[in-house]
Amino acid sequence: MFGDFDINFVIFGVMPYVALTVFLFGSIARYERDPFTWKSSSSQLLRRKQLIWGSILFHVGILTVFFGHLVGLFTPVWVLDALGIPYGLKQWMAVLIGGPAGVAALIGGTMLLHRRLFDPRIRATSSFADILIMVLIWLQLAIGLLTITQSLQHMDGAEMVRFMTWSQSVVTWNINAWVTVVDVHWLFKLHIFLGLIITMLFPFTRLVHIWSGFAAPVRYLLTRPGYQIVRSRRHRPLEERRRAFDKRQAKPGPSATTPAE
Repeated sequence: MFGDFDINFVIFGVMPYVALTVFLFGSIARYERDPFTWKSSSSQLLRRKQLIWGSILFHVGILTVFFGHLVGLFTPVWVLDALGIPYGLKQWMAVLIGGPAGVAALIGGTMLLHRRLFDPRIRATSSFADILIMVLIWLQLAIGLLTITQSLQHMDGAEMVRFMTWSQSVVTWNINAWVTVVDVHWLFKLHIFLGLIITMLFPFTRLVHIWSGFAAPVRYLLTRPGYQIVRSRRHRPLEERRRAFDKRQAKPGPSATTPAE
C-alpha cells in the first residue's frame, strides 16, 4: 500500500498548501477571537541597550533576507531572460546581499535570544511560544547561511532556477512541483521544511504582529478609524505661554525648569 510513498511529496508537494492555509486562516481567526494579543509583547524596559542593538541587527537583516527570498523566488524566469540578466549574476547577488544580511540577522537574533533566555525577569515574562519561535528562527538563519556553502558550488544559477520553478509551481497549483527539488542537497530541504514549520506557527506566536507592520500604513492612509492629527499654530515658547496663563489666573504655576510638587 505504501510502496510508492515518498516523504519528499509530503514535504514539498503537500506541506506548502497546509502551511499557507494555516497561516492565512489562523491569522484571521486569531484577529477575530483575540485582537488584543495581536502584538509583539515588548520588553524594552528591561536590558534596553541589548534590545536596541539586537533588534536593529535582527530586523534589518531578516527583512532584507525575507524580501530577497520573496523577489528572488517569485520573479518569473522569463523576466530574467527578457531583461538579459544572467542566472549566475542573480546567484552572486543572492550570496553577496543575502550573506551579510543573514549574518546581521543571526547576530541580532543571538543577542535577543540570549537576552530572553538568560535574564531572569525577561524569562519570567516569556511564554514557551516566544522562546520556541525565536529558537526556530535562529536555526533557520544558521541553516540558511550554511546553504551558501552549497550555492557557491553552483554559481551558474541552475540550482537557484530550480527553487524558483518549485516556488512558482506551488502557487500555480502544479501538483508535480515537488519533483523539481527532490534531489537537492539536504541543507536546502531542511531550510525549506523549517520555513514551512515557522509559517504554520506564525498565527500562534508573536510573529503575528508582522501583519500590523504591513497593515498600519494602509489603515492610516485609507481608513484612519478614530485617529486625528492635530497641529498647533502656537509659535510662542511653552514657558512664555505658561507665564501668560499664570498672569490671567493671578496665581503662579509650575515652570518648565521647576517640577511641580
